[in-house]
Amino acid sequence: MIAARLSRRAFLGSLIGAPLVTLLSTPAKAQGRVEEVITSRGVRALLLREPTLPFISLSFQFEAGAAQDPEGREGLAHMLSGLLDEGAGPYDSEAFRRALEDNAIRLSFDADRDTFSGELKTLNDTRALAFELLALALNQPRFDEEPTERIRQQLLADLRRRETDPNYRAARQWFAHAFAGHPYARPTRGTPESLARIEVEDLRAYQSRKLARANLHIGVAGDITAEELVPLLDQAFGPLIEEPELAPVVETQPRTGGLLLERMPIPQSVVTFGHGGIDRQDPDYYAAYVVNYVLGGGGFSSRLTEEIREKRGLAYGVYTYLYDARRAPLWLGGVATRNDQVRRSIELVESEVARIAREGIAARELEDAKTYLTGSFPLRLTSNDRVARMLAAISLQRLGRDYLERRNSYIEAVSLEDANRVARRLFDEPILFSVVGDPEGLEAQPG
Repeated sequence: MIAARLSRRAFLGSLIGAPLVTLLSTPAKAQGRVEEVITSRGVRALLLREPTLPFISLSFQFEAGAAQDPEGREGLAHMLSGLLDEGAGPYDSEAFRRALEDNAIRLSFDADRDTFSGELKTLNDTRALAFELLALALNQPRFDEEPTERIRQQLLADLRRRETDPNYRAARQWFAHAFAGHPYARPTRGTPESLARIEVEDLRAYQSRKLARANLHIGVAGDITAEELVPLLDQAFGPLIEEPELAPVVETQPRTGGLLLERMPIPQSVVTFGHGGIDRQDPDYYAAYVVNYVLGGGGFSSRLTEEIREKRGLAYGVYTYLYDARRAPLWLGGVATRNDQVRRSIELVESEVARIAREGIAARELEDAKTYLTGSFPLRLTSNDRVARMLAAISLQRLGRDYLERRNSYIEAVSLEDANRVARRLFDEPILFSVVGDPEGLEAQPG
């Protein structure tokens, strides 16, 4: 029996990272096979069947997340995500975890600002049990005293560890200032004080009121047909309430401009920076995506890396990206450098952002960005796990079932005129810098 368990576990481990060979050449080959599955109870999912490997991956996201944490109970969604697989229905914590482990079933939950999410991975021969356990976790969590307090203590220990992490503190400081008075300002993992206040009743209220069928988005990839998937979806998600009880989270704009400084005695300072971005549904989004790649999203080929790392050796890396927050899309970035080089690194970020807004990008930069962004896209579809997450995100962002087929055409359609117009639009506001460390010659200048 032990050998059988180890064999099954090892087999699943080898499959989880295995490539979907039929998807490697182009995402378009997969698109005709992306199906929308709708059950009798109104549960919807996007499915990409891949019968060559005998397991499935399921990814799901509820439109809820830490923004739904009550004031004073920050970290509630994150704590709930750590408890749903710690006992449910007739299984106490130990029995539930043993059922997962003995059958090589991987079940996990997580929460960020806008979503409460989960993932399930299972071999075909344990599929029935996997969905039974998922159904129990979502609909009949136990919240027994021992695992509840154990997870609380783990979260408190994690917070203490993060207090020594300048990256965590810089990002926390940035969001707290940029979104003061808005739910986005609250720490998603909570505080020691807020975690101590969370009661089992709070956990049950979130689980029973925020997780609903109407705010649920599911992606499934693997060896399963739509007909086989329907009853499993109904089993797991059908018992959820139809409509969630969500607190209003208003659309907002971040407060930007200025420099925040938190002193920390470390030899290298960490800088988080950014300002407002462009919404995922905005027609200019793909032009902004290309422009950001040229500026700081392209790794070693980006302008910021060239100016800060290659020419001057000020930092090992610098990066920027579009952050698709639902109520306030952002453009964010970061850099870490020696304390005596922080001021210079910040000046270079400001000057390069101003230059790309003023001058735009060159035709060669545009073509190189298109080549990379279209050519690398299929690499995001090389496993069941990645495909399932992608499909859930497509549903969440309402991009359409055929998005994988259309996506590269959006990148190709970006003209030089579009890119340079959007560069002016995207970078038409001051940058907010958040610094944690002991930088020389730098003082806080809150905007």
